[in-house]
Amino acid sequence: MTSFTKWTKRNRYYYEDIQKLYVFFVQANSDVLEIGSELAYLLNAVKPKVGLGIDSNAEAVKIARQKFPELEFGIEKPESFQCSQAFDYILMANAVSYIGDIQKAFLNLQKVCKPSTKLILTFHNPAWEIILNFATLLKQRRAVSNLNWLSYEDIHNLLDLSGFEVIFHGKRMLFPRRIPIFCSIFNKFLAPLPLINNLCLTEYIVAQPQADPVKAQKNIKNLTCSVIVPARNEAGNIERCVTEMPQLGKHTEIIFIEGHSRDNTWEEIQRVQAKYGDQWDIKSCQQTGKGKGDAVRQGFNMATGDILIILDSDLTVKPEDLVHFFDAVASGRCEFANGCRLIYPINSQAMPWLNRMANRFFAWLLSYLLNTKIKDSLCGTKVLSKENYQRIAANRSYFGDFDPFGDFDLLFGAAKLGLKIKDIPVRYVPRTYGSSNIQHFKEGLVLFKMCLYAAQKVKFI
Repeated sequence: MTSFTKWTKRNRYYYEDIQKLYVFFVQANSDVLEIGSELAYLLNAVKPKVGLGIDSNAEAVKIARQKFPELEFGIEKPESFQCSQAFDYILMANAVSYIGDIQKAFLNLQKVCKPSTKLILTFHNPAWEIILNFATLLKQRRAVSNLNWLSYEDIHNLLDLSGFEVIFHGKRMLFPRRIPIFCSIFNKFLAPLPLINNLCLTEYIVAQPQADPVKAQKNIKNLTCSVIVPARNEAGNIERCVTEMPQLGKHTEIIFIEGHSRDNTWEEIQRVQAKYGDQWDIKSCQQTGKGKGDAVRQGFNMATGDILIILDSDLTVKPEDLVHFFDAVASGRCEFANGCRLIYPINSQAMPWLNRMANRFFAWLLSYLLNTKIKDSLCGTKVLSKENYQRIAANRSYFGDFDPFGDFDLLFGAAKLGLKIKDIPVRYVPRTYGSSNIQHFKEGLVLFKMCLYAAQKVKFI
């Protein structure tokens, strides 16, 4: 038995947890590069379409080639690694602890990145240095000299200097040994909790290349847009959805999805489509299922634009504000734009005090679950690229059909893919026609149940 195999088996529980984390973030059948691949168990676990493992240890690479002949390997250091291919994901499981020149390695990895490439790193919490050194003395951990004991702030700074930006940062695993019941309580239920989480052994970062400002401006001018407008009992707002719509990108498509209205919303959509059809690209259909989430999906499936926008037909969010959403996603400054109504002053008619408090609670809960700051979780205006929506839809089986509203389905799907989520401030105004379709107490309970369900799939895994 080689030394690599010996230590992998002895600490199997720890390595299995690392694999679980990477499998969560990496979409199967992607092009994946692993730096410091050692025996390549992790690279194999994420099920890549193309998998390339790089390690400076010839013995480890030899064993990995025998175990996983379908994967590719190279004996190289990350500082000097050369490859003509760009990858969807770059994995660095504790590799930053061993690299001689981390900044040079990060700069070198930029050459094999796409704009959407996700760099996923794990590293040990520096607070564990004494504990891990003691474990080495007890021969419970492989002895390695001259390790880099880097804090999150250290790595964040090196990534920033090398042209990467951090999307997510988190911690996991309080107890790295398999003891039945005991380790489940500590690692599954206690480790994710606030404050206690700071004591965890494993830290992880998801990062991606910073947006190119020149390419960003080109995308804002050249990309196309589809605005999805779910409409139920909103006949008095339909025409304004068109007349107040700004031109977004190279071409703007408006798609109305009428959802079993009791008023003449469908007839009004047809009238507006005929009236403005020579000025705007307007499409429409009647919803086949039920609920806003179903309507949004139906509209997204009809959409032909590069960027997909949801606009609520009550027009409590002004259509002119959609420019900020489109520009943010088209430029690459974010990958998922989430509307935030809690920046500018809000009329009490538009959002009563109790609703505002409930909104802040769900925003806090979502921020905790997703490891990213969200100030307003319940604004209906959300924007992402069609490509990323298709990736979320392809990955939807992980969560299942748990969200009748569509907002949480998109947010949790975006978080699982490691998309960069940003709040976009909007001016929230009272509706001028009709009444809200929302049943606040009933739907608040549904939202809370969805959060509890999603927590099991995202946070407590």
